[in-house]
Amino acid sequence: MKITSLFAMLFLFAATAVSAQDIANHALGLRLGDSDGFGAEISYQKSIAQYNRAEFNLGWRDSRHFDAFKLSGVYQWVHQLDGNFNWYYGVGGGLGSVDFDPEPNFDNDNDGVFVFAAGDIGVEYNFDIPLLLSLDFRPEVGLVGYDGFSDNFDFDIALGIRYQF
Repeated sequence: MKITSLFAMLFLFAATAVSAQDIANHALGLRLGDSDGFGAEISYQKSIAQYNRAEFNLGWRDSRHFDAFKLSGVYQWVHQLDGNFNWYYGVGGGLGSVDFDPEPNFDNDNDGVFVFAAGDIGVEYNFDIPLLLSLDFRPEVGLVGYDGFSDNFDFDIALGIRYQF
């Protein structure tokens, strides 16, 4: 019985050690996706613990009909899949502002600030060089917003490319 328990604990420890992969202290790059007209974001990741990190993104969009920005922060848990592949999930939120161009024959002003809650789930590949590619899905739910803001469930799918240091 003691030998079986010892082997079970040794196997559990070995499996944990094999799945352990450190994440970079810092990563800086771009997150390119689309969510309600928001496209490119400057993205920064900072490790907090061995398998946890915080991600901050500043996105902007300048289109024919509006100018907008969005600032988000997400706390993430990172787990190894296989080799250099990791998967991660997290929770967070953010805020943004939108300024619509005036439209003829309309008196309403839909400009304003909004606040949202967000989740995050994705997969990433950590190259042997200091490059990190990721694909993630960030569902967002509007909490507080201006009159023209839709507080429905929103999808934000993006491809990220970051330099690790």
